[in-house]
Amino acid sequence: MRPAFSLLDPVLAARVLDEAFALLRDPGVKVHEPEAAGLLAAAGADVRDRVAHIPEHLVRDALATVPRSFAVFDRAGAPALRYGEGVVQFDPGSCGVAVLDPDTLEHRPSMAADLVRLVQVTEGLDAYAAQSTAVVCADVPAPIGDLWRLLLVLLHADKPVITGGFGVRTTRVMLDMLAAEAGGVDALAARPRAVFDVCPSPPLSWSELGCRNLIDLARAGVPAQMVSMPLAGGAAPVTLIGSVVQHAAECLSGIAIHQLAKPGAPIVWGGAPAILDMRSGTTPMGAVETAMIDAAYAEIGRGLGLPTHTYLVGSDSKLVDAQAGMESASGALIAALAGIDLVSGAGMLDTLLCQSAEKLVVDAEAIASAQRLVRGIGTPTDTLATGAFAAAGPEGRFLELPETRRLFRTEQHLPTNVIERRSYRAWADTGATDAFARARGRADSIVAAWQRPPIDPSVAAELVAIARREAAGVGLASMPGVPEELAAEG
Repeated sequence: MRPAFSLLDPVLAARVLDEAFALLRDPGVKVHEPEAAGLLAAAGADVRDRVAHIPEHLVRDALATVPRSFAVFDRAGAPALRYGEGVVQFDPGSCGVAVLDPDTLEHRPSMAADLVRLVQVTEGLDAYAAQSTAVVCADVPAPIGDLWRLLLVLLHADKPVITGGFGVRTTRVMLDMLAAEAGGVDALAARPRAVFDVCPSPPLSWSELGCRNLIDLARAGVPAQMVSMPLAGGAAPVTLIGSVVQHAAECLSGIAIHQLAKPGAPIVWGGAPAILDMRSGTTPMGAVETAMIDAAYAEIGRGLGLPTHTYLVGSDSKLVDAQAGMESASGALIAALAGIDLVSGAGMLDTLLCQSAEKLVVDAEAIASAQRLVRGIGTPTDTLATGAFAAAGPEGRFLELPETRRLFRTEQHLPTNVIERRSYRAWADTGATDAFARARGRADSIVAAWQRPPIDPSVAAELVAIARREAAGVGLASMPGVPEELAAEG
């Protein structure tokens, strides 16, 4: 039996959808892109002054064509990240603008070299099913920052990647890069290696960029992952359930645009909502109420039969400390119990502004524990306990039983030495290190053991050539983060 939990009963879940459909009709959804507005109007929406009043039947028709499951592939073309199959998976948070310096414990602007290190650490941790374009590189001009981050992941990792483009042209160049790696646009659609986050603007608005990304991704066959971000009390109703309704309305309208562009294209019911802390004015991603909104909206998505995503396992702490451990572990646990397909946010501090390779390591331990919990308690022996007692005899020699040796590795999750379980004396005799120091040591050892994945030289050359062309357009002469031998070519 697998543990799970629910925050919405069927009656309340139905009310959420009823009110979300009501919001789509009135006040409607702002749509700031002409083709998207035209697609909605042609399908029966009333579009006036850039506001689309969308009837329920239009959205229901779109929902009927959304794939209920799909895979994202690794470099070798094997399915490595699965949506809609009941498996909870994790990836690092993305778009941080700073990293936690492990020497000074200060937040400093993130650079291309920092992203490479984060990618290497993520590649070496089994807890993460996918990479992410984890940080903004301050040594790369902003107009090409998104495509450069994708380039560095493609050059340094085999895992699938969660990414996103914050410019219409940028997204198209990123699709060109992925097609170059896949062997063409048809091969990319058949075996996509990336998922693109696409964000509506709260409340109830799709920008020109958001609409264009939905349309372009749909037609390319590359999965879109909606990241609806209602801010409870700021850009959404203050009630948690009100934010869940707004999330549903924004995602339903996004699905309508996406599926009208290309029925059957893969899309994910996802988000990164938060509450607005009325004392500090911040958006705490580690708050339990934020996690509750996440779990509730995912429940709505699952009820519609859709793949799901959320942003948890981040912390609002500024250091990898007790607060970070508490918030991140509880987020991993709630996400796992909620059965969400992909959970982003690991490694992140300071309300998703800062990334830490050391926190990625610690979060991997929390993720492994949460995944052990949701595996539940099984019955791997013929009797529950009487057979073991009979075999152990009156002296209780359970440690000597063959079934103990056979089953302990599956019954127990065995953490790495990042988690300290030895005696006080053993801990003191080996340096009395804290969790951060142990995590740093593990991160350093992963980086030291990392080997660049084998990449077809012609593919690597084409990726670098695309990046070099874009760099020339913004006056960037260097190739930050690109391996020297590749950067020297051409």
